[in-house]
Amino acid sequence: MPAQTQLDPLSADHVHADLRGRSVRGGLITLSSQGTQFLLQSVSTVVLARLLTPADFGMVAMVTAITGLVTAFADFGLSEATIQNTEINQEQVSILFWLSVAIGLGLTLATASLAPVMAKLYREPHLLKITLVLSLTFLIGSLRAQPVALLKRQMRFSSLAIMDITAYAIAVPVAITMAWRGAGYWALVALPLLLNLTPMVLSWLMVNWRPSRPRRGAAKVGSLVAFGGNVAASYLVLSLNRSVDSALIGWYWGAAPLGLYSRAYNLLMLPVRQLSAPAGNVAITTFSKLQDDADRFARYYLRAANLIMWISAPLFGFLFVASEQIIVLLLGNQWREAAPVFRILVVSAMGQLLLESTLWLFVSRGQSNRLLRVLLIISPIMIASFVIGLPFGIKTVALAGSLALLAILPWILRVAFRGTTLTLRRLGGALLCPVSLSLAGILFAKIALWMISPKHILHQLLIAALGFAAVYGVSAFLPRVREEVRSFRNLWGTLGLSRKTVEPAA
Repeated sequence: MPAQTQLDPLSADHVHADLRGRSVRGGLITLSSQGTQFLLQSVSTVVLARLLTPADFGMVAMVTAITGLVTAFADFGLSEATIQNTEINQEQVSILFWLSVAIGLGLTLATASLAPVMAKLYREPHLLKITLVLSLTFLIGSLRAQPVALLKRQMRFSSLAIMDITAYAIAVPVAITMAWRGAGYWALVALPLLLNLTPMVLSWLMVNWRPSRPRRGAAKVGSLVAFGGNVAASYLVLSLNRSVDSALIGWYWGAAPLGLYSRAYNLLMLPVRQLSAPAGNVAITTFSKLQDDADRFARYYLRAANLIMWISAPLFGFLFVASEQIIVLLLGNQWREAAPVFRILVVSAMGQLLLESTLWLFVSRGQSNRLLRVLLIISPIMIASFVIGLPFGIKTVALAGSLALLAILPWILRVAFRGTTLTLRRLGGALLCPVSLSLAGILFAKIALWMISPKHILHQLLIAALGFAAVYGVSAFLPRVREEVRSFRNLWGTLGLSRKTVEPAA
């Protein structure tokens, strides 16, 4: 590969020479990175839960439930515009950068101005300072949006992995140290600040690009902004669906019940985000380059969905069976009441992953307007489900939201598949094997626990894990399972071959 191509931050032509290999390697690198982040985040979750109280988590959750609604507008979706567009120049990216910064600064000032309102709304004076500090995340996020987008556009997933791991390696020890020394909820405030600040600094060190002075009249900037605006609005609506339950619980039930609910939700979303984030980073970049090749586009999507379900289905099945044991073991006995909420939320976990996959399809094909319309349709349904469950407690809120998502998911997928060769039948075929084995594992583990009735938590976890292991071990004799295992081996072989055979660009 010529040095000029490597040094040009706006060029992505070289990635087409080995798109499949880069996609698979990028997925492996990003999954490895997410695994490290998952470990560090799990450590922070366990340790902070033992050092802090549910009320501490509840107060911060009150703020993040509101600020999370506008997180999508930190760069107005302009980073996705940079990634998705096949051709882009210095003038366009510079204008997108300055627009992002202006929007981020505006959101920081707007959120800071809401701090007194939030303190009064929740009847909690501590929220004033918490909101003022957390408002800075919008400005920080806008400063790193375009550099990170350029790294993704060039499929530089190793650089992105280093950046993300370094952020967690700094933020988690700092937050734990603050909690240990009695900082209370400020430890939870420091965590997202550092997780945003560190990548912002590193991204500017990694990318060989600097913005030029903004000039009016740059070609295609209007269409890029319109695309990004629809993406940002879509992410806002999605954030609303994921935050309104916490906001309602905090308003109706107070900090302690919200602390229980938010810990259960965040513990579940930990593996969901670890799977969806790396898959999304690779998928949107790869699918954007395949948007004109319908057959390859569909094959790549089905393979991605199949692989994600092979990873996630046994994990969520195990979490469903052993939810109480995991909550008590990781967070402590004072969080036991969060276990039923956690078990209910697990029911919709794979639905959350499939919902995320529809975003890849819409964004990579430049259909941000359709994505926004879909989310605007489903948003009232999700909010209504939370409102219906609210008077009956946090478990009913979780149940109502989970059932609503699963009920409308087939329609969302059908709309996302329009204009492609994808169908619900083809997706069902890709998901049948991993989902069926997970259900069998749940049944077998439940029966084993009922028959053996172990008393110690560790023994209960071991029996549940052995139940799943037995089901997956026996499944190795099934022709369909063996066929899928062979396909993964072939994919790995192709990865190794592509490393050897791809020649440098002339």
